[in-house]
Amino acid sequence: MKPFDYARAGDIRDASRAAAEGATIIAGGTNLLDLMKLKVMAPDRLVDINRLALNGVEEREDGGLRIGALVTNSDLAADARVRRDYPVLSRALLAGASGQLRNKATTGGNLCQRTRCYYFYDTAMPCNKRRPGSGCQALDGVNRIHAVLGTSQHCIATHPSDMAVALRALDAEVEIQDVDGATRSLPLDDFYRLPEDRPDIETALAPGDIITAVLLPPPPSGRQVYRKVRDRASYAFALVSIAAVVELAEGRIAAAALAFGGLAPRPWRDPRVERHLTGKAPSQELFAQAAEILLEEAQGHGHNDFKIPLARRTLVSVLHEAAGTGEQV
Repeated sequence: MKPFDYARAGDIRDASRAAAEGATIIAGGTNLLDLMKLKVMAPDRLVDINRLALNGVEEREDGGLRIGALVTNSDLAADARVRRDYPVLSRALLAGASGQLRNKATTGGNLCQRTRCYYFYDTAMPCNKRRPGSGCQALDGVNRIHAVLGTSQHCIATHPSDMAVALRALDAEVEIQDVDGATRSLPLDDFYRLPEDRPDIETALAPGDIITAVLLPPPPSGRQVYRKVRDRASYAFALVSIAAVVELAEGRIAAAALAFGGLAPRPWRDPRVERHLTGKAPSQELFAQAAEILLEEAQGHGHNDFKIPLARRTLVSVLHEAAGTGEQV
């Protein structure tokens, strides 16, 4: 690991100024420290923000929640309000990592974690995300865990977060403070960037921006489901994951929110799928149609071709569960 300077931020402005000058922010460090050990990231200076007052979960006037950026994954998953009103988020967090990691990993850090692409982690290999313009080894390499939606010729890596998938289905926003002290909120869909020709730019964060909170709207109506398909039952990243919120009224789907992990470079949501479901009676045929819409532009790259039929079967099964029509595959 490369030597680095270490400092503790006294307040958010202090951390923001340091970040604007090139420092790297550290909170739980569950991803960053691994990257530093492997020399994928080699910051000259770390600024620790753990002493900032960003570790609370507060109720908002509209009935939603404001989740501080330093709230740990364990604390958030165990929060009574989250378990009661946003169970899809609690389940996603519990599916996300081992207990030891959840005890350290933070809300803000979870959103900013980097891909687990093998080639991103191997500094001997070309990777446009790590070194722009060097190429994407995964395109013709071992790409079993890689994306089938939203990719480009420059990158096919997936985003690894389970929490972010649930937040996407819940229409969460990210609260950000900039170097001048101004605060703004971004929908999660605007927070993450697709790779296009600059896969190294992963979020809308500018130099000096600090995530201060995640904002949840009032609890949604309907049944909430989180399903994660992975190679083993513990401590594995998703091959396919789905966060679903489905509301029924008079035997028809009144509203549906569906977000997907393991399939794309960011938590994926396709409004066409939700529009197709809304207003119709649940059925095997309807759910199969929704899966076809989701995957009509999906493209495998050899080793990950299996993800397309896997995602199709998983979505149909999750929709049956969320609609209360029995779990079918």
